[in-house]
Amino acid sequence: MALPTDDLTAPLGQSAPRKRRLRLPFTAPQAIAATLGLFLLLFLGFVLFNDNPFGGEPIARVAYDPASLSGDKPQAAPKQAAPPVAAAEPSTPKTVTIIDGSSGQRREMPIGAGGDASDNAVAEPAVALAGINQKLLENSRYGMVPIAADGLKPFRAYAAGSDLLRARAAAMPSVAIVVTGLGVGAAKTNDAIMKLPAAVTLAFTPYGSDPSKLVGQARAQKHEVLLQIPMEPFDYPDNDPGPQTLLTSLPADQNIDRLMWHMSRFQGYVGLANFMGSRFVVTDTALQPIIKEAARRGLGYLDDGSAPRSIAGPLADAQAMPFAKADAAIDAVPTAAEIDRTLARLEGIARERGAAIGVASALPVSIERIGIWARQLESRGLILVPLTTAMMKPKSS
Repeated sequence: MALPTDDLTAPLGQSAPRKRRLRLPFTAPQAIAATLGLFLLLFLGFVLFNDNPFGGEPIARVAYDPASLSGDKPQAAPKQAAPPVAAAEPSTPKTVTIIDGSSGQRREMPIGAGGDASDNAVAEPAVALAGINQKLLENSRYGMVPIAADGLKPFRAYAAGSDLLRARAAAMPSVAIVVTGLGVGAAKTNDAIMKLPAAVTLAFTPYGSDPSKLVGQARAQKHEVLLQIPMEPFDYPDNDPGPQTLLTSLPADQNIDRLMWHMSRFQGYVGLANFMGSRFVVTDTALQPIIKEAARRGLGYLDDGSAPRSIAGPLADAQAMPFAKADAAIDAVPTAAEIDRTLARLEGIARERGAAIGVASALPVSIERIGIWARQLESRGLILVPLTTAMMKPKSS
């Protein structure tokens, strides 16, 4: 019987033969790199050749009975299914129930007669479209934007307040209040909409998940609406107003393109207001094309008064554009005492000039003090008016 060769049985001076180890044709790092490369190729192939025009967006699949669309008699439903609804007459508008995910509120929406829901597939909620004049809309690459047409301008079409209120404002001192920064933060926006008098004008930024809905709610409560345009401040980009900010470093056509994006976010506003913009509103070459474009579209312009050297007024006058500049920031010091003091100062300005304009943010203390002040205003011989009423009223020097 043969014994295995080892160091004890090998001839003197010779080492025992070593067993050959199995060696792979590649190293561990090479294997990892090859695996990652294969994964990348598979991913690129999926992106390039996958036929999915929705890009992974959620898709809702709705079952329907073709017989109900063709007018044929519907088949009997399964025992567990709900009974089929009788087909409506061609002249009867069909409706669909929309459920608000946050409040649970149900609202019936018409989807047109004849059962062709495709014409209304992109319809907005009725509250967002209420009172919007379709003739005053123009399509852009971002969506619908306001335009003047047939001698009618959005500034006039969407102005709040009755003829009686304007007649009263012409005969007595008036104060307009604009609450700014709305649309981002549904809670504070809803507080401003529901707790402030209808004569208070509300200014919305273009940001927020659903600005059209909030603006529609504001207009339903008879508030006048402004669109705030983010503009470059002196400390930009450390202080950044947000996406699509108008910049002094951009050519006019690019700033107007950004303006179009902002103007398409919602509809029904009477004019524009600056959001920040301490550098932009003092730069003629930057601001002039914006004022000219807004005036051509029949909008007004409010300067919030934060930049003392703003040239918005002269530029608006050159375009015969409705214009106003705020006389005071009501809650620059956000305490009840300072807010009350500033509101009293606005009353004094109104008595001297015939009208005064104040701007405020939607802080709870601001909404509370403005609400209390407004209820007592007429007893002191003044009237609260929407911004357009104050803008159209001549001021005494």
